[in-house]
Amino acid sequence: MSKPFKIGFIGTGGIALHHMKYLKAIPGVEIVAGADISEKSLEKAKTEHGMQQLFTDYKKMLKEVPELDAVSVCTPNGLHAENTIAALQAGKHVLCEKPLAMNAKEGQAMIDAAKKAGKHLVIGFQWRFDSRTEFLREYIARGDFGKILYVRAQALRRRGIPNWGVFGRKELQGGGPMIDIGVHILELSHYLMGSPRPVTATGNTWTFMGNKPSAVKSVWPNWDTKTYTVEDMAIGMIRFDSGAMLTIESSFIAHIEKDIFNVEIMGEKGGGSWELSNVFIDQGNYMTNVKPGWIVQSDNFERKMKHFVEVCRDGRTCDATAEQGLAVQKMLDGVYASADTGREVTIE
Repeated sequence: MSKPFKIGFIGTGGIALHHMKYLKAIPGVEIVAGADISEKSLEKAKTEHGMQQLFTDYKKMLKEVPELDAVSVCTPNGLHAENTIAALQAGKHVLCEKPLAMNAKEGQAMIDAAKKAGKHLVIGFQWRFDSRTEFLREYIARGDFGKILYVRAQALRRRGIPNWGVFGRKELQGGGPMIDIGVHILELSHYLMGSPRPVTATGNTWTFMGNKPSAVKSVWPNWDTKTYTVEDMAIGMIRFDSGAMLTIESSFIAHIEKDIFNVEIMGEKGGGSWELSNVFIDQGNYMTNVKPGWIVQSDNFERKMKHFVEVCRDGRTCDATAEQGLAVQKMLDGVYASADTGREVTIE
């Protein structure tokens, strides 16, 4: 029997618990150790997932548990680079939750560290493993859409400021909905497009409610308004070297009918809507809507975790590379920079 694939965690609360749930279900995988500044989070990981070696200092974990094969980084965005680089330098493969980092400069340093260590750096982009994504990718790969002209990406909540964690603190997260949920729809869109190179960005952000007390009833009430320093809503437009353009809309708060998470693609020959798995093409003399009679309902988070193990342990080609994460990061940086300066910016 081959030796177990041993995984440690830097950050054991929140999203890390989902990682653990799926990882421990994979044959041959063992969740060995975890580090978190919160002893409560450590105890929960121990109780729910059997994690035995617990540390409040991640550097101590990396030093005292040398048998780790890989590390899952599930800390706030502001710690991604520091935690990831340390794990790579310790000789571990790394799965880093989205986004890659706080900015592209940090992201490039992470990529450089992975290359120097000869280890995999996989980014936690789960929506590219969704069945709806695979459905549209097949049409695009066959050329049924022709040249992609325009993409509209939306990750909008009507009233959805997280009332846990540090999502409202810009110094720890880098931003609000654009970098938190916008990153998901942006990476999904970029992946569907075939990952063209972004060249310019235009954007704006608005904070109009999150930093003020509110009596309006919502699913996640009573967020911390005193530490809220991020945007409520952000809109951006990206131009690519292919000639295509993309608009991205993201919000924790927006006066809309309902939450939206969708990608719409428009090409020269056809287009599609991701949410409902619809394809729009011309057949014969008619504008035709195509929808599959059946599509597998995949658990994209489960597939994300299996993919990470298969890349690091089994030699599978990575479908969520750090380089792709860096391209997404550059687009996020561009939107925020444009919002700050009030003008279009070049993406280097």
